[in-house]
Amino acid sequence: MLVDSPPEQRAETAPAPPTRRVVRAVGLLVSLGLLLLVALASIAIGAKALPLDQVWHGLFHDTGTYADVVVGDRISRTVLGLLAGAALGLSGAVLQALTRNPLADPGLLGINAGASAAVVTAITYFGVTSLSGYVWFAFLGAAVVGALVWFLGGSRGATPVRLALAGTAISAALYGYLQAVMIMDDAALGKMRFWTVGSLASATDSTIEQVAPFLAVGTVLALALARPLNAVAMGDDTARALGANLNRTRALSMAAATVLCGAATAACGPIVFVGLMVPHAVRSFTGPDLRWILPYATVLSPVLLLGADVLGRMVARPAELQVGIVTAVLGGPVFIFLVRRRRTAQL
Repeated sequence: MLVDSPPEQRAETAPAPPTRRVVRAVGLLVSLGLLLLVALASIAIGAKALPLDQVWHGLFHDTGTYADVVVGDRISRTVLGLLAGAALGLSGAVLQALTRNPLADPGLLGINAGASAAVVTAITYFGVTSLSGYVWFAFLGAAVVGALVWFLGGSRGATPVRLALAGTAISAALYGYLQAVMIMDDAALGKMRFWTVGSLASATDSTIEQVAPFLAVGTVLALALARPLNAVAMGDDTARALGANLNRTRALSMAAATVLCGAATAACGPIVFVGLMVPHAVRSFTGPDLRWILPYATVLSPVLLLGADVLGRMVARPAELQVGIVTAVLGGPVFIFLVRRRRTAQL
């Protein structure tokens, strides 16, 4: 016998009126335009000020001048910001739906901690010093922790609460290990200090080529899970009544989030608030339908990440603030505002 869902859940799953769908589609196009503007700003603006004519010359001429080199570095940095931002936003949206927790982010399931612990191990015990070397360790660490959380969370019997508890416990243990190793090894502490802040400054074509295939696979998988996650988000009983395969959806969601966040963290370091704040903000105007939340998060998360990176280059010239610091400083107050507005709307 089918379980009748509460009126508010039926309203959430009902098809949106045509006018609302048009507004959402137009909003997505506007978001793409905003993303293009922020990407251009990321190329044009840097810690080292360059006239726009030199930026233009560096984009379309290859003469080996200083401007060409600077613009080339900015292009790599911008491309990595686009990829990593989209990955963090998508993984955050998937995990929020999977755990039915609007405050969930990739750190909740220990993925960031796994990547960080693997990088510390690579630097301290294997002598790895280059970004291209420890990218693979970071990705492996994220993947191992993702699998471990799934196993400890009950694998086929996994529930949102079990997954969150397993991720929190593993994160605490790994961060304890990370701190212990860095305290005992000054060399590891010096090399890890830059990576753990979260930065796009070390972006190279090689790094992009290494992580792009994983990001592409994770993006396709996450977007394909929109409909099943819509059912899961309404509760286990309702999802089963709608014919959703809970175990398969949760396993694939964990895999997608791990691949996306693991690759982004491997390339940039752990960057906070992007995967938490953007999906939460997007939900306020798209509604609970993941068929809209996921595309919006994919587009607007790079806007936040690149915008924060541009701001970090401008406020401390000729030095710069790393993007992980900027997102943390900006993200806290903005997220508090969003939560308070949501609570006020519910009262």
